[in-house]
Amino acid sequence: MANAYTGVGLQTWDLALLIVVSLQVTAMAYLPHPRWKALALALPFPFTTIALGQGQPINATHVIALLLLIVYYHAIRLFHRRLPIVPSIVLGLCLYVLSSRMLLSIVPIQPASFPICVGTISLLAIALFVWQPPRSEPHHRTPLPIYLKLPTVIVVVGLLIYLKSTLQGFATLFPLVGVVGLYEARKGLWSVCRQAPIFTLGMCALLTAAYTAQPLLGLSAALSIGWGMYLIIMLPLTLRMWRREDAATTGNL
Repeated sequence: MANAYTGVGLQTWDLALLIVVSLQVTAMAYLPHPRWKALALALPFPFTTIALGQGQPINATHVIALLLLIVYYHAIRLFHRRLPIVPSIVLGLCLYVLSSRMLLSIVPIQPASFPICVGTISLLAIALFVWQPPRSEPHHRTPLPIYLKLPTVIVVVGLLIYLKSTLQGFATLFPLVGVVGLYEARKGLWSVCRQAPIFTLGMCALLTAAYTAQPLLGLSAALSIGWGMYLIIMLPLTLRMWRREDAATTGNL
């Protein structure tokens, strides 16, 4: 399949990515409840934009990137216990990039690798979903206007554009929104980590559907089908998680 991320397409997809990320981060900044921030972070619009821009078939690296994303979120949560949020995010980002480069050199990108990775990471996500209990976290809404946030977003998007060509499938799930978005969700990092397994299960469904359909339908149509599978998995699991949170909160009153 030809790479769409060349020539004039490069500028078009970069602009689309900038718009998508800006809107998603802005939504996170102004949503007060931690659960809504976590949900906004979990919508795979950047993944879809980058995947279409790269034009590369879905493979095992896309799935393994989900594991790195879970590690990224929990690492920042743990770092933030002792460090301010900005250095915590920087350390988490370095961990993601270094881990991606290491795995690229050792993970075989073969047809047999894909179902193994999907099965293993899905089981891990289910275990995390069951294990992570609800916690009460404070609401937070940024008082700053968007023009103070946009320069940061632009810098981070530029970093992704530089890194994505060397990270292959890992670039599609590079925590672009997470770099800026976790700053906005810094008071609700446990909520982000609780949403991460649901995102992972939904993305496993999305990637499996796209992987299966792309040889016949092409990447764009395959991703559309994958989005349908993602929503089928993500929405009921998120509602179930919220009901557990509400029940726990009511029981503590």
